[in-house]
Amino acid sequence: MSDNRQSLSDLGQLAGAGGASPAAAPDGEAGFTAAPAQAQAPLREQQLDKFGRAYATGRRKDAVARVWLKPGTGQITVNGRDQSVYFARPTLRLVINQPFDIAERRGQYDVVCTVTGGGLSGQAGAVKHGIAQALTRFEPALRTDVKRAGFLTRDPRVVERKKYGRAKARRSFQFSKR
Repeated sequence: MSDNRQSLSDLGQLAGAGGASPAAAPDGEAGFTAAPAQAQAPLREQQLDKFGRAYATGRRKDAVARVWLKPGTGQITVNGRDQSVYFARPTLRLVINQPFDIAERRGQYDVVCTVTGGGLSGQAGAVKHGIAQALTRFEPALRTDVKRAGFLTRDPRVVERKKYGRAKARRSFQFSKR
């Protein structure tokens, strides 16, 4: 019984020998061609409206954000107000800028969004989700980075409903022995 295992150098020689292009292959045989992964065009195409903006909807808890993204100076407007006025807490401003930080595009896009429902934390999460969606529609090549960070997935956690016979969702009424 012979040893069929090959070393890495043998495999490297095989890859070099079979790397001819299909046009140069003799007798019409197609050779092995390795196409670089980055040279391929993105699978998705840019989705813009007639004004050159990318639109997306973001959701978190009970909040829904409609987001329009266009090239600009990095100004973010929420419900007609600047982000620093609408989201006064620095942590909320940090949350809505996360997609730009991951994609290394901070200060390159203007964002106009309207948010309804929920509280400020849920609204910030909805704006983040919407910005991430709109960013991938404007630049489809960024989709893998933004998706890997988890910003394209809607966070499914919502407040649990109150049940009958309970004080809240799970808390019972105080027990009375007598």
